[in-house]
Amino acid sequence: MKPPIALVTPYLAAANNGNWQTARRWANFLAPDYRVHVTDEWRGGDEALMIALHARRSAPSIAAWRAAHPKRPLVVVLTGTDLYRDIDTDAAAQRSLRLADRLVVLNDLGAGRLPAALRDRVRVIVQSAPARGPRTKTTRRLRALMVGHLRDEKSPRTFFDAARRLAHRRDIAFDHVGGGLDAALADEARALAAQVPTYRWLGALPHGATRARIAAAHVLVHASSMEGGAHVVIEAVTSGTPALASRIDGNVGLLGAGYAGYFEPGDAAGLAALVERARDDAAMLPALQAQCAALAPRFAPAHEREVLRALVADALAGHRPTENAA
Repeated sequence: MKPPIALVTPYLAAANNGNWQTARRWANFLAPDYRVHVTDEWRGGDEALMIALHARRSAPSIAAWRAAHPKRPLVVVLTGTDLYRDIDTDAAAQRSLRLADRLVVLNDLGAGRLPAALRDRVRVIVQSAPARGPRTKTTRRLRALMVGHLRDEKSPRTFFDAARRLAHRRDIAFDHVGGGLDAALADEARALAAQVPTYRWLGALPHGATRARIAAAHVLVHASSMEGGAHVVIEAVTSGTPALASRIDGNVGLLGAGYAGYFEPGDAAGLAALVERARDDAAMLPALQAQCAALAPRFAPAHEREVLRALVADALAGHRPTENAA
């Protein structure tokens, strides 16, 4: 019989966000060898292991698991808001770190954010996306696409301001996919769309439709102020669409320090300059596409699946480098 695993995620399918996409993908990767129960809250059970996404939001499930199963393995996956905000100030998130046997970060620089005493528990799992063949893109205009729900961490105002700065360029289009989680930001997006004809807010779209738009865009704009390792950046790279990304650890830990498509966080002028250059400099997009082609193999699903399965097997074998902490 397959060993049962609890996979806790604060967001299920209705949220259509990165946490859900990770949980869905990992459940599929583990299904051949384990019975995976995906839930937004652990309410008790006899599973052999728990994987919990988000140290703060999943803290009640993490604490309940450790109380019920003090000797069974617990893997905690740190998201962007966990790693770059919550573990500094939130007691529940800090306790989740202490209770975990394994801590997973989603980019190569993530371990550096953790206390030195916990770093021997850390494993890096770089997320993946199936490769898409090259898609013919329009030559009539350059299409810059941002994918991210409207909330402060995604820094949508940086994208808004870049669109305003280039409103005179009718050969550059700014499309924005994402739900209006923040009502004030949603109002700003609607007002911008009414004022700037080259900006469109498309709202939340199904994952398949979003992936198709990524493949059709010339550049993906990823302006976040904090990220654990954005899946949308990986989807862009594996679609042959270069990312223009904020220079934060979550992006640099995926794309590498030498990637040529960075702008400083919150720098709308810098983003606008990159977008304009992508339209006007014939050498820029091919150079970024070559960098993305070199990066794409590290985002192959087979690699993510292998690393995840090895982590789970190691944890279930009882290789426990930590002590429980109350």
